[in-house]
Amino acid sequence: MPADMNDYFKKNGANPPRPPGIPPDFLKNFGGGKSALIYVAIAIALALLVARPFAIINSGEVGILVTLGKYQEEPLYPGFHVIIPFAQKVIVQDTRMRVANYSTAEQRGQASDPRGISERQPISVLDSRGLNVDVEITIQYALKAEKAPYAIEKLGTNWEEKIIAPAARDVVRSIIGNFAAEELPQRRNEIAEQIEKRMREALEKIDGQTIELQGVQLRGIALPKRIQEQIEQVQVARQEAEKSRNMVEQAKQEALRKAEEARGLAEAERIAAQGVADRTRIEAEAQAKANALIAASLTGNLLNLRQIEVQGKFNEALRENKDAKIFLTPGGATPNIWVDTKDPQRVSSTASSAK
Repeated sequence: MPADMNDYFKKNGANPPRPPGIPPDFLKNFGGGKSALIYVAIAIALALLVARPFAIINSGEVGILVTLGKYQEEPLYPGFHVIIPFAQKVIVQDTRMRVANYSTAEQRGQASDPRGISERQPISVLDSRGLNVDVEITIQYALKAEKAPYAIEKLGTNWEEKIIAPAARDVVRSIIGNFAAEELPQRRNEIAEQIEKRMREALEKIDGQTIELQGVQLRGIALPKRIQEQIEQVQVARQEAEKSRNMVEQAKQEALRKAEEARGLAEAERIAAQGVADRTRIEAEAQAKANALIAASLTGNLLNLRQIEVQGKFNEALRENKDAKIFLTPGGATPNIWVDTKDPQRVSSTASSAK
């Protein structure tokens, strides 16, 4: 290489190009002790990275250990596990709850956490009269951790497609086929209970019972347009009939209220009249008792005393009016006395009675 080129590289802080046939510096020193150890360590690290003689199982997962094609019955639970490279491998399976949504296109893809959630078309079935009905359901299930090796060995990693989807379609079709389309909205709760019960029974019949059903929700039933219109018309008619019944019941209640008010007013008037009659009767009885007591008190001695008192007043009248005219009116316990004088200026009338 020309001298001026070397000077150029030196001035710019760069290494000049290596002449052809001269090995790099690190290869020249490969036989040294420290460099050899470093290269061996790097080679081992690369071999471990490629071979991966270990497996890490996260929480909520299990591992299925496969040794030369044979599945180990006991699953690998969360943690660090050492395996034999190239002779063993680990198939990791999620054991957390999974969700299968059978819903319309508008509702699919709205899940906030897509992990473990599968969106599917509604289940299309026929009712008892052959009308098409779309059923929307949500199935919640999980792979049993202790059964995971058996499930993967027998069904493979796509066990959901082989078990959940067929079971859901068969169960829904067998149940909806027993009802007419217009009956479905009114018997929704009954249908939902039957679907969950039948799904549980279907999964329990699977060899090994590898899946745990956690719940089934009936989300919707899409009826044919003609049936939906008929149901809406029936509902409107029922609402009108209910409104009429309510009006009749209100009128009936109003009539009963007025009748009760009239009966109450009549009862109040009767009670008032009875009170007046009772008061009059009580007063009459009291007066009769008083008269009876008075009559009982008028003995012969008392009458004689009253006559003596009248006689005394009669004598007093004669003493003051010697020329007076005296009239005696018999009757009662004592007589009445009128004293009439000749002097008009002194005309007086005295009426005396026993007190």
